[in-house]
Amino acid sequence: MTAGERTGIPGLRAVRDADADALIALIGAAYAEYPGCVLDLPGVDADLRAPATEAARRQGPWWVVEHGGRVVGSVGAGPRRPDGHLELKRLYLAPEVRGQGLATRLVGLLEQHARRLGATTIDLWSDTRFDAAHRRYEQLGFRRTGEERDLDDPSHTTEYRFARDLD
Repeated sequence: MTAGERTGIPGLRAVRDADADALIALIGAAYAEYPGCVLDLPGVDADLRAPATEAARRQGPWWVVEHGGRVVGSVGAGPRRPDGHLELKRLYLAPEVRGQGLATRLVGLLEQHARRLGATTIDLWSDTRFDAAHRRYEQLGFRRTGEERDLDDPSHTTEYRFARDLD
């Protein structure tokens, strides 16, 4: 049985290092939707060059969704921290699969993973420019914490922190 069959998310599977180009294209296209937002492959986006290796290093899963031989979605996590928090990482969807409930299912998958680890809260950081994503996170029960951080990258990124307590 495939990961997609087990979860009800068709095309879901663990990320592979061979997915690097596909993830760079997916995430680069998402960044390009916002003026001045570019990939920083030698810097903050370096994890995209060897995603499975990076997921193993950070001790958290990373999944992709593939349709028609193309990666159209991504979500990952960091390890469960001692304070009970788990960070959601790299939630991106291709435009043609947005608005179909895939983000909800991917966040649900991550919530199940977090609960299995005994996590109490899921955190994420999101570029201040990603308004549509912020609205979606809030619809999914995340709240903006008021914390911000600057990444000192070529896009001059400032990020908001969002959190969602698990029931």
